[in-house]
Amino acid sequence: MANQLNLLPKGQIIPTALHSEMQQSYLEYAMSVIVGRALPDVRDGLKPVHRRILYAMHELGLTPDRPYRKCARVVGDVLGKYHPHGDQAVYDALVRMVQDFSTRYPLLGGHGNFGSIDDDPPAAMRYTETRLAGISHDCLLENISEATVNFIGNFDNSQQEPTVLPAQLPFLLLNGSSGIAVGMATNIPPHNLTEVVDGLIALIDRPTLSDEQLLDLIPGPDFPTGGEIIGQEGIREMYTNGRGSVTMRGIAQIEEVSPGRGRQRRTAIIVTELPYQVNKAAWIEKVADLVNQGRIEGIVDIRDESDRDGMRVVIELKREANPQKILHLLYKQTALQANFGAILLALVDGQPCQLSLRQLLQNFLDFREATLTRHHTHEFQRAESRLHVVEGLLTALAHLDDIIEILRHAPDGTTARQTLQERYALTERQAGAILSMPLRQLTGMERQNLQTEFENLTAQMADLRRLLDDRHELLKALKKELRALKKKYGDTRRTRMVTSASGKATASGEGDLEGDSEGALEGVAEEAEMVVLELTHRGYARRLSTKTFQRQQRTRNSGESVTVAEDTQDFVSQAQTAFTDQELVVLTRDGKAYAVQVGEIPAGSGRAAKGAPLVGLLPESVQGNPDAIVSRFIMPDELEDLDLVMLSRQGRMKRVPLEEFVNMTGRGLVAMKLKDDDELMAALLAYEGEQLVLATSGGRVLRFEINEEELPVMGRTAQGVQMIRLRRQEELVGCVVLEADQNLILMTRQAYAKQIPVQSLRLTHRGEIGAQAFHFTVKGDAVLKALPVTPEAELGLLTSNNRFIRLLQDQVPVQTKEDGGSQLVSLTKNETIAIATDLLPVLFEQEE
Repeated sequence: MANQLNLLPKGQIIPTALHSEMQQSYLEYAMSVIVGRALPDVRDGLKPVHRRILYAMHELGLTPDRPYRKCARVVGDVLGKYHPHGDQAVYDALVRMVQDFSTRYPLLGGHGNFGSIDDDPPAAMRYTETRLAGISHDCLLENISEATVNFIGNFDNSQQEPTVLPAQLPFLLLNGSSGIAVGMATNIPPHNLTEVVDGLIALIDRPTLSDEQLLDLIPGPDFPTGGEIIGQEGIREMYTNGRGSVTMRGIAQIEEVSPGRGRQRRTAIIVTELPYQVNKAAWIEKVADLVNQGRIEGIVDIRDESDRDGMRVVIELKREANPQKILHLLYKQTALQANFGAILLALVDGQPCQLSLRQLLQNFLDFREATLTRHHTHEFQRAESRLHVVEGLLTALAHLDDIIEILRHAPDGTTARQTLQERYALTERQAGAILSMPLRQLTGMERQNLQTEFENLTAQMADLRRLLDDRHELLKALKKELRALKKKYGDTRRTRMVTSASGKATASGEGDLEGDSEGALEGVAEEAEMVVLELTHRGYARRLSTKTFQRQQRTRNSGESVTVAEDTQDFVSQAQTAFTDQELVVLTRDGKAYAVQVGEIPAGSGRAAKGAPLVGLLPESVQGNPDAIVSRFIMPDELEDLDLVMLSRQGRMKRVPLEEFVNMTGRGLVAMKLKDDDELMAALLAYEGEQLVLATSGGRVLRFEINEEELPVMGRTAQGVQMIRLRRQEELVGCVVLEADQNLILMTRQAYAKQIPVQSLRLTHRGEIGAQAFHFTVKGDAVLKALPVTPEAELGLLTSNNRFIRLLQDQVPVQTKEDGGSQLVSLTKNETIAIATDLLPVLFEQEE
């Protein structure tokens, strides 16, 4: 028998208990999975595989302005350089970053088949093509370098890769993340970019911001597939404790559909949106199985009519079926209502931590501040280094003849460099730059370029030094950057928030639905109806059907003249068409904005019915003041580039993107921060480039263009800029947006009025005194109102004796600035014009 080989010298065998070795090895494996694979980093919100894909595509130059490249090329690059794992795992991660139904803000753009919401598999990587999306290129990879973030060696130390990307937005919240590690998991829902940026800016301005105020800015997740979120308790628990359950629900409505030619119309449930991560094909199959098993009765047919324009699943019902009850059963027994179990778990300094919403935002802000500091420090050092060289070159150009003489007589380059250093106190680097200077830099143009570069570098260093030395200035620049990104990539919320379930089916799907269970259809939107919304100058509101309004208009136009005198104290000052699912935005004197659903405004039928006080539909804190409302308007469908311009009594004005007022909660929002002795006077919608006219009671007019220089875009809580200085006993009476060829009406208390072409008014700047545009005929008279001239519009006047008068705007004469206007109506002794307003026609398609 052979002797046993003694391969280890004496003393090299270390006895180890099996359970200790297993424990240590398992912990090392677990941490490897947690840190290197399954959990995202709190700073850029990415797992290693996503970070490596994005960085590899950046290195390949696949920017948004370059052609698409095959996904196989990208996957091969990622595998060969950074991620030594299976190619299918890398491709699956890449595909998910392209899918707009999986990711709220896709980081990659794609050409080809990348799967569908029906869980259809994507095409093979050899067929599909990809490139970076704009948001990932601008917000994740801009300024990436070793001077900004740390780099480490890859698996074989042949390449360098970043440990984190210099993210400019918290993508951990924007796109969410899900992953199962060893002993822990993360499941973070996606959020709306606009709301998250508002929350970041609020935390920068007020680090002690309460949780309630933060939840007002970020009310909940915003899923890419839309749907609804039922209730607030789960959201509040998730945001405060880092763990909670959010109830999601699809969007369904009941319609009458025609099954086919010769068949009677049937009632159907139309599903247009499903909860996040619900497979549409599997959901339809589940509904069909429940029908076949007899667990849901009353369904005749299920059709998927979805196309590239959106989802539409039609569930046809029997004529005797109760649609509310069937919809309730769908909520209860299928994934049409589902729970999202949120766990806000991420890596903080390499350690897994369960975080609250505030901690997630604060960790990102700390990282962004550190990244900006590193970037600005690097830029400062680079500018300082270049400035040092430029100073040497300018010194050489100032002593050009002596320099040439030194070079002519120097035996070699080393001697010439030493002579330059000694004679002109230059450093070795400066002297070397002078010796390397090409002859073309001796020309006048090149000398001027060097001088310009010197001045630019000096200014750049001053700006960078200011940012590095003053944290307040650095945070100010950070807020400006966030606002710019919000304006570029922000969008409106897709997921609706349903905060109350009273009187309807509960969020868990429980409830008694025997018989005609009215209200069991929670979250099911009724079909929007076009109505005419009428608002009076005393703050009453009512909605009329279009037929009722047209009938009243025909009655009025058949027997009444254009000029009408009525003994009344109230009149309709604003009437316009709207849909019942739209929002009426109301602004109050204290600078707050509220949203009222048009469908919630009481309907009026008789001509004498003036509706209900609009202030009664606002929170109780506002209801005590019947004159609190300053302005109101229907929220437009298209919000891009549309701003809300607000003016205070003291002449302060601000411009806020209208997107800031989308999806307001019942508490309202602060639209403009005001001083104690100031109040909001006017609010109107405008685009950049339009012209704004301010008018005072003394007849002064200030006209300027809406742009970033004259009226910069600000946050909602800003006080605004001072646009005009008021004289003693003078007040602002008008704020009007005009086009270049439009006229302006000035109306006085003594009924004198005139039209002025806006082009005749000098274009001025904010803070200037303006131009005198009205010379009064009657002593003590004053301008009451400034109004725009609109085709087919009328002028409504209410006197101090409660006489209401209608005039066509065309009856107001066109005059110059030096004229005193014409008296439109005769007034009795001591009678004056109390209110002047424009009455715009209601335009909509006439029904046949």
